[in-house]
Amino acid sequence: MGENYQSRTERRRKVGANKKQDTNKGKKKSLFKKVIVVFLILAFVGLAAGAGTFAWYVKDAPKLDKQLLVDPVASQLLDINGEVFTTLGAERRDYVEFDHISKQVKDAVLATEDVRFYKHHGIDIKRLAGAVLANFSRGFGSEGASTLTQQVVKRSFLSDEKTLKRKAQEAWLSIQLENNYTKDQIFEMYVNKIYYSNGIHGIETASKFYFNKTLDELELQEAAFLAGLPQSPNNYNPYKHLEKADKRKNIVLSLMHQHGKISKEQMEKAQKISVAETLVPQEENQKESYKYDSFVDQVIREVEEMGDYNVFADGLKIYTTLDPDAQKHTENMLFTDEVVQYPDEKFQAGIVLMDTKSGEVRAIGGSRNQEVKRGRNFATQLKDKTPGSTAKPIFDYGPAIEYLNWSTYEQIVDEPYTYSNGSPINNYNRTHLGQMSMREALYMSRNIPALKAFQEAGQENVKQFAEKLGLDDSDLVEADSIGGGEQHPSPMTLAGAYAAFGNNGMYNKPHTVKKIVLMDEETEIKNKVEPEVAMKDSTAYMVTDMLKDVLSGKAGATGGAAAIPGLPVAGKTGTTNYTQKEMLENNIPDGSSPDSWFAGYTTNYTIAVWTGYENRKNPILPKDLTISQQLFKSLMTHVSADIQTPDFTMPKSVVRAAVEKGSNPAKKPSKHTPDSNIVYELFVAGTQPTEVSQTYDKLDAPSVSGKYDKGGKQVVFSWSHSDKDVKYNVQVDLGGGKKKDLGTTSDTGYTISAVEPGETYGIQVVAVSGSQRSAAGTASVTVPSDEDEKDEDEDEEDEDKQDEDDQDSEDQDDPENQDEDQNKDQEPDQDQNDDKQDPNNEQQPDNGNNGNENPGNQNPGNDNKDDNKDKEPDNPEAPTNVIPDGREEDNG
Repeated sequence: MGENYQSRTERRRKVGANKKQDTNKGKKKSLFKKVIVVFLILAFVGLAAGAGTFAWYVKDAPKLDKQLLVDPVASQLLDINGEVFTTLGAERRDYVEFDHISKQVKDAVLATEDVRFYKHHGIDIKRLAGAVLANFSRGFGSEGASTLTQQVVKRSFLSDEKTLKRKAQEAWLSIQLENNYTKDQIFEMYVNKIYYSNGIHGIETASKFYFNKTLDELELQEAAFLAGLPQSPNNYNPYKHLEKADKRKNIVLSLMHQHGKISKEQMEKAQKISVAETLVPQEENQKESYKYDSFVDQVIREVEEMGDYNVFADGLKIYTTLDPDAQKHTENMLFTDEVVQYPDEKFQAGIVLMDTKSGEVRAIGGSRNQEVKRGRNFATQLKDKTPGSTAKPIFDYGPAIEYLNWSTYEQIVDEPYTYSNGSPINNYNRTHLGQMSMREALYMSRNIPALKAFQEAGQENVKQFAEKLGLDDSDLVEADSIGGGEQHPSPMTLAGAYAAFGNNGMYNKPHTVKKIVLMDEETEIKNKVEPEVAMKDSTAYMVTDMLKDVLSGKAGATGGAAAIPGLPVAGKTGTTNYTQKEMLENNIPDGSSPDSWFAGYTTNYTIAVWTGYENRKNPILPKDLTISQQLFKSLMTHVSADIQTPDFTMPKSVVRAAVEKGSNPAKKPSKHTPDSNIVYELFVAGTQPTEVSQTYDKLDAPSVSGKYDKGGKQVVFSWSHSDKDVKYNVQVDLGGGKKKDLGTTSDTGYTISAVEPGETYGIQVVAVSGSQRSAAGTASVTVPSDEDEKDEDEDEEDEDKQDEDDQDSEDQDDPENQDEDQNKDQEPDQDQNDDKQDPNNEQQPDNGNNGNENPGNQNPGNDNKDDNKDKEPDNPEAPTNVIPDGREEDNG
């Protein structure tokens, strides 16, 4: 008892603890009840809200339409005028009934798409739960739970948008479909409606297309391939992605084994057989082309890139950029000899016409194979060809202007040269032209200056510049500077790049689709192509201005065959080369090329053309190398008729300035530079030359005079020049055939003493300053003979006596009465005396020679008369954009 004894205090504590435990238990039960109540309330509210939302979504759901359940819904393609020009998905197909579908095919389809098909009622709750968990963990839309029933509904009535509204409508219509049709009927709808790539609908049609067999003739691996193809038809297309197709086929075989449809041995045996072993060759399936097949081919590609849309079954309205008139002309050029005389039927061409400002493609000529359905499109798929010299504006001269501020005058030496690895590079004609401007190098398509520009701009800058123009092949090598490297643009890609030069440096990705309207006729999916700045407007204009010279009549210009009179066009030729080994092995004639290109543009349109043969071993002979230019000219002329084509506008960021040809760095011409040595080139504003060339400058001829000093019996010559720092080269004529060269001196005078009467003395003075020499200034003096000098003295004495007589007469007359008559009498005498004055007389005016020189024989040099006349004042305040002074034109 003692052991169990507890004090009163201890007993009270124990009782209190027990009461506390009972109270906590009561509180926990109460809290649990509250949680359950709240959960039930929220569940009810959620259920009510969900039911309300579901009802709201399904009220607009379309009605079940038996015809739509059976047939795929075709899509319409509309041109720029809003007119339907073709329909996709309305082709004939082989419909197969359920009873004619082999068990092997049924098992393959169900194991792959809906193994619980015969157990659910349109919606598979178990599968849905798994998808919901996946969507919570990996994001909405990450995993689908669609049954065959739901897929039939979706492909018959709804779009592929992953929205709650579409899912609600899909579920509602699936339940309706299950209530109105049997499982076998729904399965039949599915296999006849589903898309199997290459424009094929229905599994029976696909069986014949890919294997030329009916369903009951298919081998296991073939049935597995067809069952797996609809999940992603274009990605598992065996003609384009054979490896993916085989992997998908093997997954289906694994699923069939997993669900007990085939044995392990059957699975492993079928997995070892590639789809390619029994596949019908692709060329046998490329028949019955669409209208405007090459353009439609690109539309299909773009629609597939815009989302999970099927142009053959989704009932789309596709608004395209097609100009039907331009497309007809393009196809007429390719399919007939009306425009171009093709050398043979194997000769191919790819052409893209696009709007320069928007990037919208107006026409595509994909090949000359008129009867082939979705065959090789040489306008959009050309990964085994290189662009030749059409690459030079993109990889060489554009980057040099963009990053180095090169002018179109930039001097480059065309000389023997090598790539950085030491391999030699040659021009097409294996000649070298020495120093030339970037403009000349481009329009004459010289390779060595192009490589030098590439190297100066830097490979990283070049790559960045090209990527902004849509040329994003990962590899870039120095050979790409002349279009013979790792870059493989198609005509469409090249057209997009060239259009940016004609669009002030703004790039628009070439595209054929404006927007898609889904089958509900409400949802619009726009092709979001936004203009992007690819380069400075100065770069774009300067490249354009140089490319206009490619089509000019200038010596060496390569694009004359593409020129269109009266139309401002810029463009570039391009040819590729064979190696010496290729020419020997294939007996290829000299001057032949594997590819010939022309890319050009106006302010309205851009066209890129490739010509050649699919097999490189077939050469374009020299006489056919201009076919690309002829195609360009014909199409550009056609689309430019009856519309205004303004010339390219020079931006304020560019200055056109006069340059003395040959100066390096560029210098302004002086007033003495011959017109034939003045060129006008483009400069990024602020980089135009300011220094004036002195190559052709002339010093003014010195002013030279001479006189006979009778008292000293000597002839005195003197000369002067406006430039005080010059020196003089002097030659003296000493009379009697004797000459004396005084050499170069700083003296400004020379005296000949002991001169002979009647002899003529002369002098020739040339001003010298550095390497400049003026025209000669000359003067001559004839010494009077003794007799002439005696007669002259007598005449002077008579004149003095006459003056004294006249003065006496004046004194005798009355000044007041005789002033007027006396003045009248003296005037004629003065005139008479002036007429008798000797031209060599010392009394002649000094004409600025201080009265000591005779200017009568002064000759400052005839060669300089025009220079003095045209000499302009030195006015540093004169505006720089006045053409006669600075020979400079600022667009300002």
